[in-house]
Amino acid sequence: MQWKKGRRSDNVEDVRDQSTGGRGGMRIGGGKGLSLMAVVVIVGIGLLTGQDPLQILGQLSGQLTEQSSPQVTQQAGHAPPANDQNADFVRAILGDTEDTWRQVFQQSGRTYKDPTLVLFRGQVSSACGFATAASGPFYCPADQKVYLDMSFFQEMAQRFKAAGDFAQAYVIAHEVGHHVQTLLGVSSKMQMARQQGKRMEGDGGLLVRQELQADCLAGAWANLAQQRHNWLEPGDIESALNAATAIGDDRLQQQSQGRVMPDSFTHGTSAQRVKWFKVGFANGDINQCDTFSAAKL
Repeated sequence: MQWKKGRRSDNVEDVRDQSTGGRGGMRIGGGKGLSLMAVVVIVGIGLLTGQDPLQILGQLSGQLTEQSSPQVTQQAGHAPPANDQNADFVRAILGDTEDTWRQVFQQSGRTYKDPTLVLFRGQVSSACGFATAASGPFYCPADQKVYLDMSFFQEMAQRFKAAGDFAQAYVIAHEVGHHVQTLLGVSSKMQMARQQGKRMEGDGGLLVRQELQADCLAGAWANLAQQRHNWLEPGDIESALNAATAIGDDRLQQQSQGRVMPDSFTHGTSAQRVKWFKVGFANGDINQCDTFSAAKL
């Protein structure tokens, strides 16, 4: 991927020098950090037992969770160093998502508000609560920020065999997709549905549909960005599809616990994630990304 063609965003906030606790953040027993797989198992247990997975994680880690105030005091971040190649990549991808979504929103008479992307290391405090790198990248609608510990990209390559610049770009674009959902009112509708007791988790649940829509929006961005830059190289699309496959609910559950439990799905199967990325990438039309009305995911 010839990502250096992209415009650098000024909306990247670097708080890595404030982070403590090292990679992973959560510590148990002998000091070994919880892996992403362990977190998936814990979340699955919580969904099956009706417990809040964040409370379970908080009890295990000895850290306060989303329902309480973190003990870590986080100061305002700063721009990443100019000579940081990894941060430069993030700025280029984020900058292009800004250009893409501004244009898309303008075409429909809307105004796109850029999100901020926060680079952290180990652990971070957001308006959605305290989080660690073990949780993976996430978007917080309360402060409209994307949070990323770039060690996740190493884990993608080493554990999930999903390497490559475009695979990493897909991850960033997916989280930005959640920001697009917030601006379009999807996130508020999800919150209302949760309060009304509608089915959130499980195969075909609202959470899965929300995540698959973000995959589709990431695909739409990829299509529109390619039209402008012609920056994709042989193997790039495959690397993104490989990443989508690697982080499907069924794949993660099979690897972590030896079986698949569709009732606890939150992001969709590998096949579904690949399918909806392809739907978005096919023509760059976000109107094709209505996963909430789809009879078959």
